[in-house]
Amino acid sequence: MKFIQIALAVLLVFALPVVAQDKAAGHSAPPPSHGPSAYHGAPKTTPAPHPDTPAQPSHPAAPHVEGKKWVGHDTGPSDPNYHLDQPWQHGHFAGGFGPSHVWRIGGGGPSRFWFNGWYWSVAAADLAFCNDWLWDSDEIVIYEDPDHVGWYLAYNVRLGTYVHVTYLGPQ
Repeated sequence: MKFIQIALAVLLVFALPVVAQDKAAGHSAPPPSHGPSAYHGAPKTTPAPHPDTPAQPSHPAAPHVEGKKWVGHDTGPSDPNYHLDQPWQHGHFAGGFGPSHVWRIGGGGPSRFWFNGWYWSVAAADLAFCNDWLWDSDEIVIYEDPDHVGWYLAYNVRLGTYVHVTYLGPQ
């Protein structure tokens, strides 16, 4: 009996740091069930500045999801940061959207990364928001962007943040 108690105590000692690391990484909720709704406000003539500091200390400074709200996705379709002269230049992504399709980044960096043989690039306006992404192992979920033609949203499961990405096609 004493052996079982000792074994259980040892197991708990080793399991506790794993749980603490998961919380510290910000992984506290599953990916959103769907992407953001289309913007319905008045058209904005200039894009809203991206925050350098979070609105609340426990929130990331990058665009993120709180419950069903996509925080930071509110500039509407006229945002010049997400204008593409040739949208869908490399075709439409057809690999699957939403939380039932979680992809592990296989390598690269913000200007060109890949998973499962598909290549992507982060929007220049969003580069500062993915400095803490792990380009060889983070899991992401792709959502369609309802406002910005030619863009998708890549949601980082580990961090709970997202960036605008464009599809560069298969390898």
